[in-house]
Amino acid sequence: MVHPQEGDSVLESSPEPNKHEELEALEDDERNNKETSLDQTAMQSGEKEEVMQDMSSDEDSFSSIEKLYERAVFDYMSVSLWCDYVNALQELDPIVQQRLPAGISKARDLFERALTAAGLHVAEGRKIWEAYRKYEQDILLTIDETDTQAKEKQVQRIRGLFRRQLSVPLADMSSTLADYKTWEGKQGSVQDPNVLSAYQKALEMYNARVHFEEHVTRLDSPDSERLHHYLSYLKFEDTYELPARVQVLYERAITDFPTSPDLWLDYTRYVDKTLKVVSVVSNVYLRATKNYPWVGELWVRYLLSMERSHASEKELAEIFEKSLRCAFLTLDEYLDLFLTRIDGLRRRMASTGEEDQLEYTKIREVFQHASDYLSPHMKNTEGLLRLHAYWARLEAKLGKDITAARGVWENFVKICGSMLETWKGYIAMEVELGHINEARSLYRRCYSNSFSGTGSEYICHSWLRFEREFGNLEDFDHALQKVTRCLEQPRLVRMPQESNTIEENENNLRKNAHNKRKFGSDISKEHSPAKRQRGVDRVADKAAAANKHQGRNSSHETKVEEVNPRNNKSDDNLPPKESKTYSDQCTAFISNLNLKANYEHIRNFFSDVGGVVAIRILNDKFTGQSRGLAYVDFVDHEHLSAALAKSKQKLLGKRLSVLRSDPKRGRMESSAPKSLKEHADAPDHSSQKGSMSKETGDTSKLDVKDEGTSSREPRKNTFAVPRNVKPLGFTANRSKTEEDDEKPKSNDEFRKMFIR
Repeated sequence: MVHPQEGDSVLESSPEPNKHEELEALEDDERNNKETSLDQTAMQSGEKEEVMQDMSSDEDSFSSIEKLYERAVFDYMSVSLWCDYVNALQELDPIVQQRLPAGISKARDLFERALTAAGLHVAEGRKIWEAYRKYEQDILLTIDETDTQAKEKQVQRIRGLFRRQLSVPLADMSSTLADYKTWEGKQGSVQDPNVLSAYQKALEMYNARVHFEEHVTRLDSPDSERLHHYLSYLKFEDTYELPARVQVLYERAITDFPTSPDLWLDYTRYVDKTLKVVSVVSNVYLRATKNYPWVGELWVRYLLSMERSHASEKELAEIFEKSLRCAFLTLDEYLDLFLTRIDGLRRRMASTGEEDQLEYTKIREVFQHASDYLSPHMKNTEGLLRLHAYWARLEAKLGKDITAARGVWENFVKICGSMLETWKGYIAMEVELGHINEARSLYRRCYSNSFSGTGSEYICHSWLRFEREFGNLEDFDHALQKVTRCLEQPRLVRMPQESNTIEENENNLRKNAHNKRKFGSDISKEHSPAKRQRGVDRVADKAAAANKHQGRNSSHETKVEEVNPRNNKSDDNLPPKESKTYSDQCTAFISNLNLKANYEHIRNFFSDVGGVVAIRILNDKFTGQSRGLAYVDFVDHEHLSAALAKSKQKLLGKRLSVLRSDPKRGRMESSAPKSLKEHADAPDHSSQKGSMSKETGDTSKLDVKDEGTSSREPRKNTFAVPRNVKPLGFTANRSKTEEDDEKPKSNDEFRKMFIR
């Protein structure tokens, strides 16, 4: 059995004077239990005979052995251990050896318990059934032949065992059926067809589970792989909605993996949801908290489960006191445990109506214990505030003591008076109870305090709102006079900061304007020949619009390119940062981490894998809290592969995703996009496309397309050009006579044409 070490506790320096004494007493109890306990391994090994021999000299030898067996079968389920138990009962118990009615009844009760606990074990359950049938057949041989009634009753008992076994999916069912047919033949009876039909159904169920059994019983497989197969097997069994089979499978899983707290958490959730037998549920929780006493969630759910089963106050108090002697990993677990206990006491008072002073005194004692226990470690935290606010509210509502409620807040103000929420909660209670003057006095006490952030301004404005709603004009004027000076100080502090911010913005605007003018001059120089050509040739409006569109495109591209040089320049001025580089050659990337998970949790999660070199948890750069992501470096690829197999397993209640870290992928994606300059230097395929289109003859469509796409090269001017000069993109598809009519003419020929 694994128990937490002293260094695991987060409250080692607890102010409780008897804390160390309680821990020492608990360790002494565990040491005594270890000295007198007989676990599963010892009972199945050769040490069993030595223990029996040592105890045989005592008067109550079998009674001691029976107690040890009971403790062994209570902790874990084992078919072989149950078989040893029933064999020891038959060999050592005198009343069972003599086949007295009381002894036979005792043996049958033990066999039935064994069948309930492990009779549905698919791989090994048949051993218990066969031992039970053998015992009943031996009894049949001892019955006198003349006592036909007793003999027939015993035959029916054996036949019933055969029927029950053949209706359960177990390994080697064919041999059981053969034994049944042989036995029925000896009895001279006809085989029952119902037995054969039940056998066929059980065989189908076994065939559906045989591949799961092969995986979970393969001892040479890694533990993580076997645990994954167990979880898949449990999901499969849950679909059949047979709680007994699911419970037996959970028992098998925790027997093979007793060091998996997540498995215990899943098991307890299942029994809470499905099983209604109080003894079974309490048994599971008792073993879970015994194996993992440092998991606070198990104790919280243990208390809730016992409360649902209407356990007595004495039992709940014992469980609570026992849980406080354990060392939890986080302070929130202690807080959750205290609040669960208080909730239970409050509900008990509300349901029974026992609101006397003695009952509420118990709640007050738990509150006081929680405050003394947690205040030194949870100062200025939301959890401690929630505890005291709850306490004060119950003092006013259930305890009917306003003075005690104010005393709770006053003590908390001494501890966490620098928190704005402390005063807000205190004032809210007074306002809710209708005590306006007391709330006003609290505002007067705290309005001048220095709170973090904008808390000081908030409390001043809150006082003004309070006086508007509940006070008269004099109260409002008094509050306004008080808070004006307090509000002025933050404003004076912000003024230099705001002026600096304005100056920085103006400087940035001037720099941007200067850079725009600089790049604008380059653009004008680049396009100056086109402008001169437009002025000399008097280009048409259509060409001018195209050139204007081109200028806009060029200006946009230059503006986009201008961002990168400026950013690069600013980056060059930054001082170089020394950072550790990681090759990520044998690294696993963990996601979906619980935000409370720390390095020790992750290291324990991979403890069965081993080979962990380093752990890196990613935190938010603003809040400093965990982002739920981590990198884990391993010593070689073998350990990394084993770690990857633990994906989809739970840590602190969340199912992790474990993947191989691939740094090359990130570098390839970051280097894939090209710069704008490379795109600008690339060849212009639009002009090539336009030249190709001239050969096809589709001129009208391509001219329109080129106007929208070709923005780098200006179009040639065709305005006022003689008809014999072919414009850009013109394709000669006219007849030869039309070409002869359009031969070049001299100036005299033109003059004669106009004179006519």
